[in-house]
Amino acid sequence: MNEKIDLNDVTIREAQNAVDTWIKTIGVRYFSELTNLAQLVEEVGEVSRIMARTYGEQSFKSDEAETDLGDELADVMFVLICIANQTGVDLTTALQKNLKKKTRRDSTRHLNNPKLTTPPE
Repeated sequence: MNEKIDLNDVTIREAQNAVDTWIKTIGVRYFSELTNLAQLVEEVGEVSRIMARTYGEQSFKSDEAETDLGDELADVMFVLICIANQTGVDLTTALQKNLKKKTRRDSTRHLNNPKLTTPPE
């Protein structure tokens, strides 16, 4: 992948293409789907660790290295895109379809949820 690629305002489809190019030129090949699933779970675990220690009651160990939530979320996105690419899922279409489903299903559900009428503590 060309280092000069502009990722500002990148579409999901462009991200899928950029990851595919990176895999084929730098990453050699995709890991198997099951290996990528394991990678995805590992990366989500790293996001979970940061969230639990930054926003939850747990604390970081004194000798722990600095963590970057954005970098870990990008790792999740990268592996998720890999899985989509190797299984033939167009994430743009999938997300559009998913948002329509959620809108149809939840159009009044959240508005009528008394648990959501007060701000979180």
